Amino acid sequence: MTEREVRVRFAPSPTGPLHIGGVRTALYNYLLARKLGGKMLLRIEDTDQNRFVPGAEEYILEALAWCGIVIDEGVGVGGPHAPYKQSERKPMYKQYADQLIADGHAYYAFDTPEELDAMRARLQAAKVPNPQYNSITRAQMRNSLTLPEDEVKALLDGGAQYVIRLKVPRKEEVRFQDLIRGWVVVHSSAIDDKVLMKSDGMPTYHLANIVDDHLMEISHVIRGEEWLPSAPLHVLLYRYLGWEKTMPQFAHLPLLLKPDGTGKLSKRDGDRLGFPVFPLEWHGIDGDTGEPTLSRGYREDGYLPEALVNFLAFLGWNPGSQQEIFSMDELIQAFSIERVSKSPAKFDQNKVKWFNEHYLRAKPNAELAPYLLEALHEHAIVCSPEKAEQIVGVMKERVSFPKDFWQEAKYFFQAPTEYDPAVVSKKWNAEVGAALTAYAAALPGAPAVSAEDLKTLFNDTMAAQGLKPGQVLQALRVAVTGAAAGPDLFETLVILGVPEVVERLRAAVVALG
Repeated sequence: MTEREVRVRFAPSPTGPLHIGGVRTALYNYLLARKLGGKMLLRIEDTDQNRFVPGAEEYILEALAWCGIVIDEGVGVGGPHAPYKQSERKPMYKQYADQLIADGHAYYAFDTPEELDAMRARLQAAKVPNPQYNSITRAQMRNSLTLPEDEVKALLDGGAQYVIRLKVPRKEEVRFQDLIRGWVVVHSSAIDDKVLMKSDGMPTYHLANIVDDHLMEISHVIRGEEWLPSAPLHVLLYRYLGWEKTMPQFAHLPLLLKPDGTGKLSKRDGDRLGFPVFPLEWHGIDGDTGEPTLSRGYREDGYLPEALVNFLAFLGWNPGSQQEIFSMDELIQAFSIERVSKSPAKFDQNKVKWFNEHYLRAKPNAELAPYLLEALHEHAIVCSPEKAEQIVGVMKERVSFPKDFWQEAKYFFQAPTEYDPAVVSKKWNAEVGAALTAYAAALPGAPAVSAEDLKTLFNDTMAAQGLKPGQVLQALRVAVTGAAAGPDLFETLVILGVPEVVERLRAAVVALG
């Protein structure tokens, strides 16, 4: 690393919800900035106004905040390089495009859409595999390199529509060092003359992001692998604008693959396999039908942000140890770009769930109780916070999501009306019914009410009935909860309270005979 201040940026486009891969990109930027004592910037790249989606920018801000990715400078925060939306920076880009033209590194192109289509058709007919506007084809097109100077001036003065294209050299190797992939070398013949300024006066991503990264003093550009083919073009722009010495270090992250490893993870894969690919729920509009759509989010599905962050950190990076559970602070301390793999990472939904279960169980009961209390409120059930804490305390080893507390703990508030048939057929008989009746009779006289007290009383009662505790234990659970399994049985009885347990035991004996 150089002595230059570390400044990274996350620069999404507001074209819809933030994909989980974008969250990983933001996370890696954030971890590097914090590790090296730098700053994290958020810039909104909205140069493509045709694809702008209302609400997307707000979604991005909310998603990053939910994940604990703190923005130091940029949209929503402000800073010395404002504005941080490219659409609001529009006037400043033209001067750099003009500079490139003046220095012979860019040119005006006046080709109509029909002329461009005809050019591609000619190349396809000639069996050119990848038709493009480049150092060869530009010689046959209408641009300031082929037209007389006076005609170019007349076109510009007359308000003719044009774009500004980069003039890519014909025979040159473009090379740069990627922090993840090492040296990348691309021949200029593989690079087309990209549009830098569109006919509406808006810059394309290629020009705007280079100008903004330079003006905002970005030291590291950490972005997805899909931008790797554009990187040589960006290197040329840094060179032609005279900024090569301050060019940021590049790091292109590996792709996120479908769970079966066959291709890039998409929303369609999540829908098909039953898991979200967005951090938050997204209410959108179907592009074909115009009907409202709902895309699932990790937050609304019951995932904790720290679980999702821990999972995402491991999609392409490893700490070089066996440790898997990392808080955000621990991730910051352990993170390094050098330990990011260039191999694609398969998305494993079961692993996200595993992380969620871990973080759920590690949370204090007081933090989990509100999830249960909220569900109880929806069902018009009154419960004290203290009792809710007791219940989540015994249940959290058995749930994957906060929303499971109500589903799994209903029997604490609703006496069973049905009893697990498999247990009843195997474990219930007249002798067991008599033993549970005896236990119900003994309970009100229990000297104290702790799980250990109730267990001791149960064992003593069973001994007096001539039975082993194991012969009756599962029947006791079914009588009280209706279910075959659950948390510690005697802890469950304590939470229910002796009067409720007695009432349920007597009801079960009547119902089951």
